[in-house]
Amino acid sequence: MDTAELTQLGQQLRVDSVRASDAAQSGHPTSSMSAADLMAVLLARHLRYDFDRPDHPANDRFILSKGHASPLLYAAYRAAGAITDDELLTFRTLGSRLDGHPTPRKLPWVETATGSLGQGLPVGVGIALAGKRLDHVDYRVWVLCGDSEMAEGSIWEAAEHAGHEHLDNLVVIVDVNRLGQRGPTRHAHDLDAYARRFQAFGWHTVEVDGHDVDAVDRAYAEALSTTGQPTAVIARTLKGKGVAAVEDREGMHGKPLPDAAEAVEELGGPRDLRVRVQEPPAARALRSVPTRPLDLPRWQPGEPEKGVPTRDAFGKALAALGTARGDVVALDGEVGDSTRTEFFAKEHPDRSFECYIAEQQLVASSVGMAARGWVPYACTFAAFLTRAHDFVRMAAISGAGINLVGSHAGVAIGEDGPSQMGLEDLAMFRAVHGSTVLYPCDANQTARLVAAMAGLDGIRYLRTSRGATPVIYGPDEEFPVGGSKTLRSSADDRLTVVAAGVTVHEAIEAADALAADGIAVRVIDLYSVKPVDRDTLRRAAEETGCLLTVEDHHEEGGLGDAVLDAFTDGRPVPRLVRLAVRTMPGSATPAEELREAGIDAEAVAAAARLLVETAVVR
Repeated sequence: MDTAELTQLGQQLRVDSVRASDAAQSGHPTSSMSAADLMAVLLARHLRYDFDRPDHPANDRFILSKGHASPLLYAAYRAAGAITDDELLTFRTLGSRLDGHPTPRKLPWVETATGSLGQGLPVGVGIALAGKRLDHVDYRVWVLCGDSEMAEGSIWEAAEHAGHEHLDNLVVIVDVNRLGQRGPTRHAHDLDAYARRFQAFGWHTVEVDGHDVDAVDRAYAEALSTTGQPTAVIARTLKGKGVAAVEDREGMHGKPLPDAAEAVEELGGPRDLRVRVQEPPAARALRSVPTRPLDLPRWQPGEPEKGVPTRDAFGKALAALGTARGDVVALDGEVGDSTRTEFFAKEHPDRSFECYIAEQQLVASSVGMAARGWVPYACTFAAFLTRAHDFVRMAAISGAGINLVGSHAGVAIGEDGPSQMGLEDLAMFRAVHGSTVLYPCDANQTARLVAAMAGLDGIRYLRTSRGATPVIYGPDEEFPVGGSKTLRSSADDRLTVVAAGVTVHEAIEAADALAADGIAVRVIDLYSVKPVDRDTLRRAAEETGCLLTVEDHHEEGGLGDAVLDAFTDGRPVPRLVRLAVRTMPGSATPAEELREAGIDAEAVAAAARLLVETAVVR
């Protein structure tokens, strides 16, 4: 397209953004209008993409980080012939593929769900890393950001990481339209303020008039010719560009235009321009992932005598999985010597990524790599994953398949104290749509679950422990997701103790002490916290009459609530007593921590005795 045609394409994208939002009577047309010329030049001159083959290995990748400007994205799809005009006008309606914010669950051309600001660039960094270090394909990653989201810390985690990795296959386009939702943004139209920040992180920057299509074209060409560093194209634009009633005016965010018909006329009326998007270059076929028989580490029950930390078992199992599967990658938040991802890094350095102390970028990189077909395991302390919860939430909206591993969970870590203790993580991950939550208690169980996670869908979370625990299962034991293990059972059981992770061993010790006193109790290892083994729990409730849960986690949202989920179908809820961490812990030895929290073997036995005595009195 020549200059005049590019200008007309920009106007078409504006008109279609107005029309789609008017049809829905909601949306963000003014935010779309500011970036229309930026999108027009990208679509017609620089993007290399086969809309008929969204999985083409050489396709460029585009992310609309300012996801509220989805009318612009859908207008671009129409211009490229990917959707029809009729579909464009189904925007935001029930059953439409065109949600208010784009998601790959519905549209194959969307790389990641956006709408929670500050996430597009971090995920784009993950995709760019995959292109450079994993796919080894010369595709470009283009990310269109708004200026409001430049206030998000996650943007600067991503900017620093991209600069550190010299990701010259990454271009961010910042639509500086001056206005946020409630008024001016922090830096308004001060392009240099944004440029200085990107430059400080090692980026090449280009400042441009975002409505001069020739200048935008030159800026993109400069970005493509830049080597050794990512590029930020920082564009001065006007919100609501082209319609006098809304152009550069406050109070017009997130609503259809007051008079859409008049606005369309002012913009020159509807158009039907079609863009012939450049085809991606020839590339080698999609990678064939080398596979070998999986040889997981093995431990014999009771050996070694001092036990094995489940974090150690995780690290060794992940390294073995990486040998068996060439699509497994590991990411760590500068704690690899503690999480034990260092075992994987030593054996598979080409598939190991250090994300440093930037947990949002850690999860975002995982999402980006998963979008390219890799199987990521991202690891840090369980407590620190709380920082990245919104990225986990948005990953679930994307339908991303990522494995997250939180070590140093619970009060059992001991002397480091409460700032390091993951005590909310089970609740956090159980609440994520479609998630799987696993909490192993011994080395062989951990190794099996690490391998099983690779074949699951959605968000998968594994909780590992710092201290050594006894090996109680044989190396050939199976641990299906959604299952459990009954470790003590008899026809005379008076109640059932349900535990997971470190508290399984406390429950076994308590059960054996109670047995010596003539009190039989059942013990269930509920290693699959979500999905939960409903059948086993229901049977235990029917046969023993009472459930006692014990968990190294706060009582809200953890194991006890997971057990209650087995009785949400109208069945009578059994008598249920919960032992959990209810006070704020301090520094102490692991044994002291468990005792102070009331979740050690002595506390379990005491609670069981009280329940049995109460049942006799009744």
